[in-house]
Amino acid sequence: MMPKMMPPSIQRIGWFTASCVLVSNIIGGGIFTTTGILARDLGDPSIIVGLWLLGGLCALGGAMVYGELGSRLPQAGGDYVYLREAYGPLLAFLSGWTSFTIGFGAAVAASAMSFASYALRLMPLSSDEGWLAKGLALLILWLATWFHCRGLHSGGRLQLLLTTTKIIAITSLILGGLVTLAGRETSFLTAQTPTTPAAGRLAVALVIITYCYLGWNVAGFIASEVDNPQRTIPRVMVGGTAFVATLYLLLNIVYLSALSIPELAADPIVPVAEKAAAALWGPTSGQVIAAILCLSIAGAVSAMTWAGPRVYWAMAQDSVISPWLAQIHPGTGVPIRAIVSQSLWASLLIISGTFEQILVYSGLVLSLFLAITLSAVFRLRHRHPTTDDHYRVPFYPVLPAVLVASATALVIASVYERPVESLYGLATILSGIPLYLFWRRPSKIRAHKG
Repeated sequence: MMPKMMPPSIQRIGWFTASCVLVSNIIGGGIFTTTGILARDLGDPSIIVGLWLLGGLCALGGAMVYGELGSRLPQAGGDYVYLREAYGPLLAFLSGWTSFTIGFGAAVAASAMSFASYALRLMPLSSDEGWLAKGLALLILWLATWFHCRGLHSGGRLQLLLTTTKIIAITSLILGGLVTLAGRETSFLTAQTPTTPAAGRLAVALVIITYCYLGWNVAGFIASEVDNPQRTIPRVMVGGTAFVATLYLLLNIVYLSALSIPELAADPIVPVAEKAAAALWGPTSGQVIAAILCLSIAGAVSAMTWAGPRVYWAMAQDSVISPWLAQIHPGTGVPIRAIVSQSLWASLLIISGTFEQILVYSGLVLSLFLAITLSAVFRLRHRHPTTDDHYRVPFYPVLPAVLVASATALVIASVYERPVESLYGLATILSGIPLYLFWRRPSKIRAHKG
C-alpha cells in the first residue's frame, strides 16, 4: 500500500509542465547569493567555475540515477518511497523528517533571507544579519503561507506570477551581461591571481554548490500526476537538471567577469547578482535587478511553501507522522496545518541562524541522504527485475558507485571542516528517531510491505 496523496485538482500533466516544476524548484536564492561566499573562501575564479561545473555534472549523474528510481517506482512520494522499498520504514521516515526540517524548512528560510538581503539593497537601513533583514524574511515567508492557505486557486495565481518573473529576470541578466561583457578584453580567467585553497574549504564550497543544485528529485514526488511516468520522469530529471546547470554556469561567468574576487567577497557578501548588475550598468540598474530578483526569490519561497507540506501531509495520511497534520481544511481544500507547521520551523531558522550557517547545515545533511538514496538503486535492481519499460542509468554500476562515494567523502570532509554545523545536522536527524517510535503503527507498516 502506497502513501495516499491529495486528490488531483487537474488532469495528469505532461513532460513540459513537469519540467517547469523541476526547474522552478531548483532555482531559488542560492545561485544569486553564494558566489560571494565562494570568492571569499576560494579566491580563484577558475576554481569557482570548475566547482559549479563539477556540481552540475554530479547533479546530472544523480538525476540519471534518480531517473531509474522514479522509473522503477513511479508513485508519489519520491525519496520516501525509494528508501522505504530499499531500506525499510525507519530510514524512509528519517528522509521525510529531513525534508521537513531541512529539505524544505531550511531551504525556505535560506531563500527568505536571500529575499531580505536584496530588499535591503533597495533600502539600505540595516546589515544582512540585522533584525530588519530577519523581519523582511519572515514577512515574505508568511505572505506566501497566507496565500497558499487560502486555497489552490490563490496560491496558483501567485506562483504563476512569480515564476514568470523569475524566468524573465534570469534570462535578462544572462543575455544583458554577456552582451555587455562581449566588448571587454579581460576575461574572468585572466583578471585574477589564482590561489590554492585548502581541501576542507573546497569540500564546504562543494556542499554549498550541491545545495544550490538540489531539487531535481521533485519530479519523483509528483510522479503519480505525470503522464507515462516510467518514461517521462527520467527525461524530466535529466533534461531539467542539464538546463539549470547551463544557467548556473552562465550566471557565474557573468558575475566573475563583471567583478573581481575582492569585490565579490566584500560586504555585503550575499547580494551577488545585484552587485554584478551595478558594476555592468550602474547603480540604478543594480537596484532594478535587485527588485526583479526579490520577486524571483519570492517565487522559490512560494513554490516550497506550496510543495513541501504535501510530503508531510502524505506521511500523516500514511500514519508515519502525527495524524494531526493530515487534516484538509474543508473550506480551502489544502493542508493548512502542514503548511503552517513548515513555516513555523522556517521562521525559527530565520531568527536563530545566519544565511551561511543555514546553507552549510542544510547542504551537509541533504548530501548525506542523497548518498543513501543514490545507493538504493543497487538494492532495487537486485530485488526487482528490470523490464524494457524501465529507464536504466548509464555506466551502471560505476556511475552510481562513484556518486555515492563522492557524496560520502564530501560529507566526511565537511564534518571535519565544519563540526558545529555537522552536530546540528546530526541532532536534527537523530531527533526523528523518538518521533518515529512514538508514531509508529506496526500493523500499517506491515501493510506497506504487503
